[in-house]
Amino acid sequence: MRKLHESILKSVEITTQITQNGKEAVDIFRSGANFDIVFMDMEMPIMNGIEATKELRAMGVVCKIVGVTSCENTTKKEAFKQAGLDILHEKPLTLAKVNSILEQPRIDHESKLANIWSP
Repeated sequence: MRKLHESILKSVEITTQITQNGKEAVDIFRSGANFDIVFMDMEMPIMNGIEATKELRAMGVVCKIVGVTSCENTTKKEAFKQAGLDILHEKPLTLAKVNSILEQPRIDHESKLANIWSP
């Protein structure tokens, strides 16, 4: 699934940096890296997507965070959204979903206002 998602992102000229788990994603931001958009998988080892998203928002990360999941549990999906996601999509991502994501405004989690975002 990861290779499919990476291929779709590259097809719309998005440069990707892949992590193996949520802790690696958080550590990349702690090291000073910045991104325009993060695609966060809910089901990751070590630190899941919910925990990683909460941590990123607590650190002041304001980029668009898009959650992806194959989970059908409504309560878990709602917890993922509440962690600070801008958008949540079910796996697999498709080219149509990615294009839709790129066109949507980013939510300003500080003021709760939507801002226009472009890659």
